[in-house]
Amino acid sequence: METKWLEDFVSLAETRSFSRSAQLRHVTQPAFSRRIQALEGWAGTDLVDRTSYPTRLTPAGQTLYGQALEVLQGLQSTRAMLRGHAAAGQDVIEFAVPHTLAFTFFPAWVTTLRERFGPIKSRLIALNVHDAVLRLVEGSCDLLISYQHPSQPLQLDANRYEMVSLGHETVSAWVKPDADGAPKYRLPGRAGRPLPYLGYAPGAYLGRMVDQLLKESGTAIHLDRVYETDMAEGLKVMALEGHGIAFLPQSAVRREVKARKLVSALPPEIDSLEITLEIQAYRERPTAAPAGKTAARAAKGAVAEPAQADKRAADALWSYLVANPVAGVK
Repeated sequence: METKWLEDFVSLAETRSFSRSAQLRHVTQPAFSRRIQALEGWAGTDLVDRTSYPTRLTPAGQTLYGQALEVLQGLQSTRAMLRGHAAAGQDVIEFAVPHTLAFTFFPAWVTTLRERFGPIKSRLIALNVHDAVLRLVEGSCDLLISYQHPSQPLQLDANRYEMVSLGHETVSAWVKPDADGAPKYRLPGRAGRPLPYLGYAPGAYLGRMVDQLLKESGTAIHLDRVYETDMAEGLKVMALEGHGIAFLPQSAVRREVKARKLVSALPPEIDSLEITLEIQAYRERPTAAPAGKTAARAAKGAVAEPAQADKRAADALWSYLVANPVAGVK
């Protein structure tokens, strides 16, 4: 049994809606339903009465709901104590950052930040976008840094989280040059001879953005996916070896483009195969939760306060970012 199943169940008990709870838990509704079913399998009985609307708990579900609140509160309290011991006197700021930004944006951003803000102690947790968001939602980091685009919003509750923009990032097509310095492969390709394409694995945030970009292109693009991975750095290495075209963030290829190790795969007549993403930082608002907050949040908040007592460095950094947003990508 996983603790996230209990958190899912508590959310369902309070929202009485599978779709709303799935949204709050940042998972698809089918995935959320499977997790509730897995919890029922562990419990050996039905916890939810699926014949009623809105959803309601069975008597067994009501019993588990009360126990789940106690279990989660106990775990949160224990974690708060452990984290308090580990972070005592350190003022370490914990960042949850998607893999690509962890390799490309974050190091240079922290350098600029230290020059302007002063020394900071930080801990980086590199994850995919979905898990990075969950870190913030579960209170396991101080700041989330992520890409944002209107077509793929993170859907974080503005009443609970605040945001500041750190800069913008352009994603475009790059390829190894030939001996004459010209692109080894140049878009758009031909129907009979598609170009080798280095793509992101299914589910990757940048992959969804690039797929949408290609789908909406006014020019027919002919590509043959020959390799895929979750991370832009992995695609860059393959592109540098000449294995195909990769859509990469500008911050990931700045040095290689300057050294002419990578060149644009876009011909002059195609100028629409680029996408600009905003880089944003998020944190949970330090203000008290609204009066109508749920019992689960109340329990979680009560045990989270000791851990937040040593977050003065994170608060100071956030205040600085709000007053002096750092342009992360120039």
